[in-house]
Amino acid sequence: MDKMEALGLIETFGLVFVLEAADAMCKAADVELIGYENVASGYISVLVKGDVGACKAAVCAGVKAVQDMGADVYSSVVIARPHPDLGKIIARYSFDILLA
Repeated sequence: MDKMEALGLIETFGLVFVLEAADAMCKAADVELIGYENVASGYISVLVKGDVGACKAAVCAGVKAVQDMGADVYSSVVIARPHPDLGKIIARYSFDILLA
């Protein structure tokens, strides 16, 4: 995994809401969409990477987009300077793996 300055993650309920979050995140800041994971029972997480400021702006925009649709955000986080071993987890959710 290449070195990441930060990770941004949002978890909400339902594909429509996570797609809205991902769209808002990518439009709001210079981040790269890593992938998504259907966590359980309809909860879906979306992951982006970029610099710390971009990830913060992206997560904020994604959370607002979901809330503006009347849905709840289950959780959100920005991890600055993630430990390289997190790449072992993140690799599982990349679009390269999910679409293979």
